[in-house]
Amino acid sequence: MFICEVDDSSFILLLEMKDADELYDLIHRNRDHIGEWLKFPSITLTADDSKTFIERTRIRYAKDEGYWLGIWSGGKLAGSIGYLYLDQENKKTEIGYWIGKEFEGKGIITKSIKVLINYAFDELKLNKVEIGVATDNTKSRAIPEKLGFKREGELRDYEYINGRFLDRIIYGLKASEWRTE
Repeated sequence: MFICEVDDSSFILLLEMKDADELYDLIHRNRDHIGEWLKFPSITLTADDSKTFIERTRIRYAKDEGYWLGIWSGGKLAGSIGYLYLDQENKKTEIGYWIGKEFEGKGIITKSIKVLINYAFDELKLNKVEIGVATDNTKSRAIPEKLGFKREGELRDYEYINGRFLDRIIYGLKASEWRTE
């Protein structure tokens, strides 16, 4: 997978080194917004940190270990989505995602997740896709719930972010439960 259309004005694409400055700028502009729920903004302090991230994700892509893609909308980098891992032995993966505040509410993440679900089931022949979301992140939780994922459990004190512990809900979707639209 190198590029996939999400809708008429959006696509997902494997991040390249040339995207590092734009990725850093997006993270920097949204540091508080994204950092409320995710740890990486607190350790992404320069464009070089974004370059290191892109290099790592491209290596993981080459090794078929999972990877992150950029989400572009209207010609601008809007966020990122990816497979946190690819477990071929157990036929499953977990999708992670985030989007800049200025791109929220347009369905971009939901549509991007659908692309990754279809790819996981149709191309990678996986049986299950999981999504983990901070319990209090109601906007993010609404997405897997809308897509038909089942709530499978809650992990207490899963992560320590910004001086507080966050619980995490795990959602799962099996290939036999997925209906393409």
